[in-house]
Amino acid sequence: MARAFTPKVVTANHLLEGDVIYLTAADDWSRTLSEAEVITDEAHAQVRLLDAERQANIIVGAYLADVALGATGPEPTHFREDFRRTGPSNYFHGKQELPPQPQT
Repeated sequence: MARAFTPKVVTANHLLEGDVIYLTAADDWSRTLSEAEVITDEAHAQVRLLDAERQANIIVGAYLADVALGATGPEPTHFREDFRRTGPSNYFHGKQELPPQPQT
């Protein structure tokens, strides 16, 4: 028996800035998951992914991510996507310098 298709969004990283971005219904990219187009049809999802991959001058690494419909819009169903949308977990440490090397 075929598995039911779960709602998805198209996500990628901005080519120059590296930020996580989501494809909207208007073919724009947004840094906010709540603005992403929620896709409920498998064939349409594949077409939207192809549309995204054609925008190689803007994005890199496009793929379909599972979501669930929440009160404020789509919510990630996998911890990886939840982690990606909140951004990096580190903070600026200043310039990282290598320790002095022993003289030989």
